[in-house]
This record gives sequence, C-alpha cells and structure tokens, in this order.
Amino acid sequence: MTKADIVNEIAKNTGIDKASVLATIESFMDVVKDSLANNENVYLRGFGSFIVKKRAQKTARNISKNTTIIIPEHYIPAFKPAKSFVAKVKENVK
Repeated sequence: MTKADIVNEIAKNTGIDKASVLATIESFMDVVKDSLANNENVYLRGFGSFIVKKRAQKTARNISKNTTIIIPEHYIPAFKPAKSFVAKVKENVK
C-alpha cells in the first residue's frame, strides 16, 4: 500500500477531500521525523511507537580490500507495534 492508497482510503472512509488528507499525512510524517531527529520517541496508543535505537560500535570487514573497518556507534529510527496491532496481524495473515 502506498501513500496515495492510504490517502484514497482515508478520504473514502471519512468524506474529507484528498488534498486535506494528504496535507495531514505529510504533516504527521514531518512531525514524527522531527521528533525522532530530536531524540524524542513518538507513542501512539493502540498502534505502536516510533523510537530511536542506539547501535553500538562494531568491527566489520571490507571483503574486496581485505581490511577491517570500525563502524562507530550511531542511532537509527525504529517502529515497535503495539500488542493489539501484532495480535490483529497474527490472526488475519495466514
């Protein structure tokens, strides 16, 4: 499902015009991105959490040059679904 599909579905279900729905979704995504960039997690009860995870420093290999490189610690965005979300997916996907 793409963003356009989501906009169409929400517009159909709510009766709100597509332009308003698209603006709302774009604004939501911007708020989530900005919050995570500022190291603030976003919690949506019943849906899930957008969180910032810390990846520890690790040693890796560059196979083509046969060298060892060190990847410094860094932060990545992640999504953790709510228990009710996971349960609904488990019962409907086979």
